[in-house]
Amino acid sequence: MKELFDNVSNDCSKIVTKKYSTSFSLAVNLLAPTIRKDIYNIYGFVRFADEIVDTFHDFDKELLMNQFEKDYYLAKEQGISLNPILNSFQQTVNKYQIPDTMVQAFLKSMRADLYKTTYKTKAEYDEYIYGSADVVGLMCLKVFVNGDDKMYNELKGAAMSLGSAFQKVNFLRDLKDDYEVLNRSYFPNINLGELNADSKQIIIDEIEKDFENAFKNGILKLPIEAKFGVYLAYRYYKRLLKKLKKVPSEKIMDTRIRIPNYMKINLLARSYVKYKLNII
Repeated sequence: MKELFDNVSNDCSKIVTKKYSTSFSLAVNLLAPTIRKDIYNIYGFVRFADEIVDTFHDFDKELLMNQFEKDYYLAKEQGISLNPILNSFQQTVNKYQIPDTMVQAFLKSMRADLYKTTYKTKAEYDEYIYGSADVVGLMCLKVFVNGDDKMYNELKGAAMSLGSAFQKVNFLRDLKDDYEVLNRSYFPNINLGELNADSKQIIIDEIEKDFENAFKNGILKLPIEAKFGVYLAYRYYKRLLKKLKKVPSEKIMDTRIRIPNYMKINLLARSYVKYKLNII
């Protein structure tokens, strides 16, 4: 029966999330049960697209991306796909009326990773960030507000800021792989091969500004179903940034920053206390 297949598809998106990101999976698990599967479904879709452009080096990436996009739109049109990740994602898109402009912006940024290696202007950089991160935050926000357009419009800017902050932290953390393996340089007007303290501080200041807007104007105002999980993800990335700030600019290419499990547990405990005391 179709219901069973849909449940299997949702489970596949959940497995993808857990396998690729234990930290994000933990945060999603702290969302209300009514919205968890839809956030897993969004993550599964964006993760597979990201994998195509970042890791499938022995295959024709453009061909795979074209097929992935074609199969998604066929799934959306027919209401089903034998690709369980696309099947689950189209369910969430249709359920929450996620605009196609968001999906297209995301796919455009993913396609840019197939051929574009340097972002020379802020406009190019902002466009890439919008498609690769901001719209993912907006998709999740569509789920969180569940049709409340007034709340969506109020929180839209903050959701984009949080998506931007997460992406920029990832850029800073993954400089070595992006620059040396994938030959990509996302930050405009910054020579990553000669990254100095001033350039690094410019990036950090930008990220902290995004975090501040996301927290004050978004996280604190989220529906109760979403607040704790999003706050934990925010705390996790803030901790990553804190560790990155301590690494000298000349060593950041050779340092892989991670949050150990004991620290994740500590973050979870502290976040839960603040949540229960209504501090957030």
